[in-house]
Amino acid sequence: MRALKTAALGMTAQQLNVDVIANNLANVNTTGFKKSSIEFQDLLYETMQTGNRDGRDGNENPSGIQIGLGNRPIATYRSFSEGTISQTGNSLDLAITGNGFFQVEMPDGSQAYTRDGALKVNAQGNIVTNSGLKLIPDISVPENVNGIQITEDGVVKVTLNGETDPQELGQIDLATFMNPAGLEAVGSNLFVATESSGEPLFGTPGEDGMGMLYQGYLEKSNVDVAQEMINLIVAQRAYEINSKAIKTADDIMSMANSLKR
Repeated sequence: MRALKTAALGMTAQQLNVDVIANNLANVNTTGFKKSSIEFQDLLYETMQTGNRDGRDGNENPSGIQIGLGNRPIATYRSFSEGTISQTGNSLDLAITGNGFFQVEMPDGSQAYTRDGALKVNAQGNIVTNSGLKLIPDISVPENVNGIQITEDGVVKVTLNGETDPQELGQIDLATFMNPAGLEAVGSNLFVATESSGEPLFGTPGEDGMGMLYQGYLEKSNVDVAQEMINLIVAQRAYEINSKAIKTADDIMSMANSLKR
């Protein structure tokens, strides 16, 4: 009975849906996290009768008979809508308002991209992420620094002890993509470019469609807890109804088998 297999595919699909929702909820407090949603497609149909053929009375049938064979997950879509901007007061916390990603250098020398602007200064004076990855372009902070200023367009300035005039250290650039949903998440709040995302486009914050930087702020997760809970209930009900379809199909088969008795 095809209903058994079709309903089983529906249960598998809803299990994946719950997995995605659970990951969104688990990262509700993750800085710069972008929520995902799973998308489905229906499978092939078994055509038992085509339309536009002569009926019993000589007229053309307006439609045929097709039986669907279930669904399958086709993609997980990541939403890059902006999360809530929260003030921290830390001089190296940066929030991007608008489009753009920070560029960081991976241990193997490749580049990755992140919206997590919780930056630190390591023992060598380099500006790094919480995972210790260097910001690109590399900016070194001297030891005798009294304060760090980062403008909205990404210019990094420091005031040295005993001096009043700030000294410019470098420029923070941002990267954008034609299709950011095509980026591959690799964990640690990082993304890497793929063929789907396209090559990165680099630019100065506030120019050519790039977002601006806000010092002393962080972008929180864009997960809406209330909406995710609603999605979780819908997925649960869909899983439940598919399990009932399996039970119904099994009951029908049992009744058919007992007709000889």
